[in-house]
Amino acid sequence: MTVTVLPIIEPDTKPAAPLAKVMNERLTRFARALQEVHLKRLESAEPLFEDVVVYISYNSKYSIRWKIVNDVPANIEAEVANECAKLGYIKWRTTAFGVIDKS
Repeated sequence: MTVTVLPIIEPDTKPAAPLAKVMNERLTRFARALQEVHLKRLESAEPLFEDVVVYISYNSKYSIRWKIVNDVPANIEAEVANECAKLGYIKWRTTAFGVIDKS
């Protein structure tokens, strides 16, 4: 299984410029650690040719939040949730991710 963790920088939660740079670098470092260390064992999980894509970002209180953005088996989702919980990350709550309002 291919594991990809992407840091998402949202313009509405950016602090002042110097702090934003530090926060963005920190988020990128956390994304790399989550992918290369904490979720490394998923690379050998069945099915081997599937992907799991995880977004991480800050919420309005600068806590790290996460969300799986593709379809994965329940056991893989549970494994990601468990590892993120150990790190103190919170689940990214959205009503509909990537849906455009046509009204």
